[in-house]
Amino acid sequence: MIKAGIIGASGYTGGELLRLLVSHPDVRLELATSRSLAGKPVASTHRHLESFLDLKYENPGLEEIRERCDVVFVAVPHGTAMDYVPKLLDGNTKVIDLSADYRLDTPVFEKIYGIKHRDPRNAVYGLVELHPEAANEEFVSNPGCFPTGANLAAAPLAAAGLIDIAVFDSKTGISGAGISPTENSHYPNLAENIIPYKLTAHRHRAEIVQELTRLDAKLRNINFTPHVIPSIRGIFTTAHLFTKEPLSTEDIRGIYEEFYRDKPFVRFPGGVPSLTAVRGSNFCDIGFEVDKENNRVVVLSAIDNLVKGASGQAIQNMNLMFGLAETKGLWLPAAAP
Repeated sequence: MIKAGIIGASGYTGGELLRLLVSHPDVRLELATSRSLAGKPVASTHRHLESFLDLKYENPGLEEIRERCDVVFVAVPHGTAMDYVPKLLDGNTKVIDLSADYRLDTPVFEKIYGIKHRDPRNAVYGLVELHPEAANEEFVSNPGCFPTGANLAAAPLAAAGLIDIAVFDSKTGISGAGISPTENSHYPNLAENIIPYKLTAHRHRAEIVQELTRLDAKLRNINFTPHVIPSIRGIFTTAHLFTKEPLSTEDIRGIYEEFYRDKPFVRFPGGVPSLTAVRGSNFCDIGFEVDKENNRVVVLSAIDNLVKGASGQAIQNMNLMFGLAETKGLWLPAAAP
């Protein structure tokens, strides 16, 4: 059994990690940390885990965490994971960081986040469909939720060198803002409303640019605008991909199905994807329509921001890192109505 620990287990991401790991056939949950809740039952804050988990929150030192765990998920705020990661990596313990601290090249990170990086190091960007090399690593940086949906929507056309301009319009549920209330997640502000924010300069654009230009170094015109919608979970991305040449529906279908062949968590359900069809699951559902008049392909992607956009993808990486099938513990249908 893989002994797993979670640093920062009291938030939404930590709760999803616990929910998925408690049923994973090859994992034993060893510890869940929280400085402020140490000594309290985990199920006292994550009520959905009542009767499934007897753990109490702990606040042990990093050396003890390293000694007790085979894998550690670091689910702490951006800018603080870099204080944990180097002390956890000892050649035996595998680490998966769910913050942004290691997703970008150090100079780009420092520019985007305005923080001096205290532990510059290379890390595999853990979007499994694009980076299966995570299987050979002891440390993986888990992608952001917006870039997961956007990059999966555009990667096949980018890899084929067919995109001239990419415009991403993404809608996210409130849980993407984290467990602490904000102005954008306060119910009276959001109910019956939609709130665009950071219209041209959202931090996650850097991850989208990084991955799409890795697939096509000539692609430069990449645009991204996020919105918060009155939903708890999910990210729905509409990608307007203006292509260098006319493409038919059959062309697009062939490119996408070939690119994602043997990628079990990418599905093509037909028509417009639905957030309800991926809720609570690790799937990314993709649909598309060709606008021949404008050399435009509209690609739609739907993910659960807390699962494929965070915790489920982290477990997908863990499975690869331990030589397991990437679907282990994750092959679950959505909690659709």
